[in-house]
Amino acid sequence: MIRVLVAEDQSAVRAGLVLILRSAPGIEVVGEAADGEQAVALARELRPDLVLMDVQMPRLDGVSATRKVVAEGLADVLVLTTFDLDEYVFGALRAGAAGFLLKNTEAKDLITAVRTVARGEGVVAPAVTRRLIAEFAAGPVRGTSADQAVLDTLTRREREVLSCLGEGLSNADIAERLDMAEATAKTHVSRLLGKLELRSRVQAAVLAQELGV
Repeated sequence: MIRVLVAEDQSAVRAGLVLILRSAPGIEVVGEAADGEQAVALARELRPDLVLMDVQMPRLDGVSATRKVVAEGLADVLVLTTFDLDEYVFGALRAGAAGFLLKNTEAKDLITAVRTVARGEGVVAPAVTRRLIAEFAAGPVRGTSADQAVLDTLTRREREVLSCLGEGLSNADIAERLDMAEATAKTHVSRLLGKLELRSRVQAAVLAQELGV
């Protein structure tokens, strides 16, 4: 059973998200938060597997709440927003969010995303991916601090895996691209995240884009 905490300040939207998630087999909504501070407090109390986190909330914004939840190892975070590509997106990803979805995501895609993140994989909405790539292509992102020297610490295979993560590939896709078993791809991803001291594969994707891998 995947235990989910829903953090969304708009009650109608929150109710809709809860309804969708509760309709899915294998997913249990264990709590609801109306602001960022409550989200962090409930994550500490309930220890859910995943927090579905809105970005713009009162008292404590979703980026700051995500940073606290991830830093304390309380849960994975899947961020939801109406979407305005700015520092919120990059802030949430750098804070360790495992995924980023738009609020207009179809119900079935939301459920799939929750299950994907619960499996330990990242997920970014296609529209977000396109905008992220476009933003990186336009030039350095405000607040970017990626050091090219990082690449010198990686083996050829690790660079290949990082490049795949930069394209948003799943473990299965990486395995097919690099001609290896899916379990081997998963191991490579885990080792790479540990070596780079990253909290999620989505952070690795952001880093890959910043480094131009």
